[in-house]
Amino acid sequence: MPPESFLPNLQKAVAAIPLLEWLAVSFGLTQVLLARRGSIWNYAAGIVATLLSAGLMASAHLYAEAGLNLYYFFISIWGIYAWKRQPVAQQKPQFANISEWRTVAGISILGTAAIAFLLSQFTSSDVPIWDASVTAIAWAGTWLLTRRRVENWLVLNGSNLLAFPLQIHKGLYLYAVLTLLLTLIAFDGFRLWRKEALSFRKNPAQE
Repeated sequence: MPPESFLPNLQKAVAAIPLLEWLAVSFGLTQVLLARRGSIWNYAAGIVATLLSAGLMASAHLYAEAGLNLYYFFISIWGIYAWKRQPVAQQKPQFANISEWRTVAGISILGTAAIAFLLSQFTSSDVPIWDASVTAIAWAGTWLLTRRRVENWLVLNGSNLLAFPLQIHKGLYLYAVLTLLLTLIAFDGFRLWRKEALSFRKNPAQE
């Protein structure tokens, strides 16, 4: 592409992005920024983002990601309940234990296999395994998030690294940009949560 045509083509591409996609991406970014701060309001933003994203992903034939967003919707509702009922000692980020890592592995592996089978058999998806792996790993990461585990950020970034090229492949460029931003925020979220977890481990009596 000639350099002089790059900017006009970029402007056309941006102008063609639907308003709903802008809104979904904005709420998705807000959700992760609030989660990074440990704010329960991240789930409220997440509920809006997931409802908008589910329809957009389905229209792009990313059925597993559409289902993932519906899962996010329900896990966000559960997350509000789970965070509110956690005792003070569990309201600080903590590290995942071996049992929880087994659950993460189970969700990721079995989820990928099950979703890929369903997509290949019952939908027109041209990337069933790819789409399924993004979804299953994200399931595992959000499960860790509801438990306030530090490593949720790393697991979610595993999903992000697979999601970015998939979104490019499907022409969801705004979502791809969001995924890159979320990846950077997640690394910083891991840093902050790890620091807080180590501090709490040294002084568990602190509030």
